Amino acid sequence: MNKDAEETAEITPKAPQMIITAENISHYYNKRAVLDSVSLRLDKGDFTTIIGPNGAGKSTLLKCLMGLVTPSQGHITRKPASRIGYIPQRIALNPSLPMTVARFIALNKTPSTFAEFEPLDLSRIADKPIHSLSGGEWQQVLLARALYDSPDAIILDEPAQNLDISGQMQFYKILEDLNKSRDIAILMVSHDLPMTMASSKNIIGLYHQICCAGTPSYVVADPGFAELFGQDMAAMMAKHHQEKQHASKVRHV
Repeated sequence: MNKDAEETAEITPKAPQMIITAENISHYYNKRAVLDSVSLRLDKGDFTTIIGPNGAGKSTLLKCLMGLVTPSQGHITRKPASRIGYIPQRIALNPSLPMTVARFIALNKTPSTFAEFEPLDLSRIADKPIHSLSGGEWQQVLLARALYDSPDAIILDEPAQNLDISGQMQFYKILEDLNKSRDIAILMVSHDLPMTMASSKNIIGLYHQICCAGTPSYVVADPGFAELFGQDMAAMMAKHHQEKQHASKVRHV
């Protein structure tokens, strides 16, 4: 390869590596459309958050993508041999179940070591019974279990809903670090709009169908965002995002 070809190869962006693609997904409960012709694609290294009001079909969409629910219409394609970690919205466990954190994380999985979960610092609670965990500890344990098999992507359904503000900030910071350091794709459902806008690379606004999609700065200016959350919320989020961008520019001057 000559020098010019080498320089061209260096500046040519890599083609996206698809992990999951949904094409025109529709799903019905009692003849009511919960999802209506929804299409999306998750590539390696993406950090995408799905937002929308309650009952918009967000959790159903994640379950379709995971293969837990078969959509009424449309097609879902997953990269062959891809590994996807999943954190559902709720997990019902018997409070009397005598199981430690280490045992729960490794349940039905090959032997591993807590060193793999160093960003989560779980060695301090490895021998703690799972029923005694705080909300923040429990979410980190679920994340560690999702990370156990070195996944290409992690899908999370409202992972920070039971955390206080400090716990939410810590959890989103962990997700950002995993996305950047390990290039793990993140697909998440969340109601935490400010933190979502700060962490995500892409936003999808959903109310049975996709109402808006794109980068956070694009979405907050989209009329579809105002239709989902109201003009006041749209104006507040646009102002918040502008102030964040301005502060970032000032820090880099």
